[in-house]
Amino acid sequence: MANSEAVATPGVLLTADGTPLKVSLQKSLRRSKLRAMLLVLPPLLFLVFLFVLPIGNMLLRSIDDSLVNQVLPTTFKEFKAWDKTTDPPESLYAAFYTDITRTLEEDKLLVGKAGVRMNYDKPGWRSLIKISARKFKKVEGPPYKEAMIEIDKRWGEKEWWLSLGAMKDERTLGYFLNAVDKKYDFDKNIISVDENRKVYNLLWYRTLLVSFIVTIACLVLAYPVSYLLATLPMRFSNLLMICVLMPFWTSLLVRIVAWMIMLQQQGVVNDTLVGLGILDTENRLAMMYNFNGTVIVMTQILLPFMILPIYSVMKTIPPSFMRAAQNLGATPTLAFLRVYMPQTIPGVGAGCILVFIVAIGYYITPELVGGKDGRLIGNMVAYHMQRTLNWGLAAAMGTILLAAILILYWAYDKIVGVDNMKMG
Repeated sequence: MANSEAVATPGVLLTADGTPLKVSLQKSLRRSKLRAMLLVLPPLLFLVFLFVLPIGNMLLRSIDDSLVNQVLPTTFKEFKAWDKTTDPPESLYAAFYTDITRTLEEDKLLVGKAGVRMNYDKPGWRSLIKISARKFKKVEGPPYKEAMIEIDKRWGEKEWWLSLGAMKDERTLGYFLNAVDKKYDFDKNIISVDENRKVYNLLWYRTLLVSFIVTIACLVLAYPVSYLLATLPMRFSNLLMICVLMPFWTSLLVRIVAWMIMLQQQGVVNDTLVGLGILDTENRLAMMYNFNGTVIVMTQILLPFMILPIYSVMKTIPPSFMRAAQNLGATPTLAFLRVYMPQTIPGVGAGCILVFIVAIGYYITPELVGGKDGRLIGNMVAYHMQRTLNWGLAAAMGTILLAAILILYWAYDKIVGVDNMKMG
């Protein structure tokens, strides 16, 4: 121990204050461990509350379908007893009436939320429940079947009751099926949605395509820029680095609006092409509110995320390697391809995976410049969270994106190796 001396006594070593040396060491180790735990605790809590818990909540929401069961517990018991081939029995009508009237007395808002959820599987449930709930108070008693059909003829249609089968389980993979244009029927068989409602598979394909194109475009543009940054004299490379970092000093929204001004049909790019005689005024390029605009703007925004990892690796490659290869008879091109380029693979891999992961979940750029043809899956996630309040479907899409990123990370580990990833 500091400022203490061990004193020898028969069979035991003591410190200057008379404490056994072994006990003193144990106390010191405990204090060191406690200090280490206190130092680690803030970032650990930060990680848990801002990363682990939100992702865990998202995973639970993606399979949670208990809302309708909270409102219609008796109805689902009667539904399970129904043979599904005959018309709905009186007991099913009575159970539905009892559940709705009971929930209206306890929590009126819960009925509205359940109607919104039921509307996902069969459009019209929300309005049916809203109209019927106001008139259920006038129903004096059984038989409920005739009274409910008199309120709205849809209660007499079998398909409405069969649609409850897709909502009967409190835990379901239905949201994941919805995210790929599939759904459950009343007997929990997987079927395709109607053709006019198929939209998600197209969005998944477009999202992957845009992410791939943007990643390749960033790589093609970033590689020579990174090479110049690593090989130019310091005064020129510093100026070039300022140009690379300048977008980070500008608001993302400002950059997107600037691109919107440049790419519109009466914008700077088209006016320049027309002024140079490359295009006619009638044949101006459509680069806004479409797929092309999304790719162009996302490439410019994500380009620094590709340049910096590649540059950080290139900066560590000794120039003598290239000179040695040329002294041994290799041409400059062959020396670059066989000696220099393989050493940049860790930076290329890090840049590609970084750009692809950011692009696959991008939202603001496709929302502003994508239009109908350039919107990605991230825009649909935001739409369901903000407009339809379908948190389960939004969570399922987020979970699929998370799984795709983990698969990409696994593939990168197998091909390049995570241990070789270098970000600077």
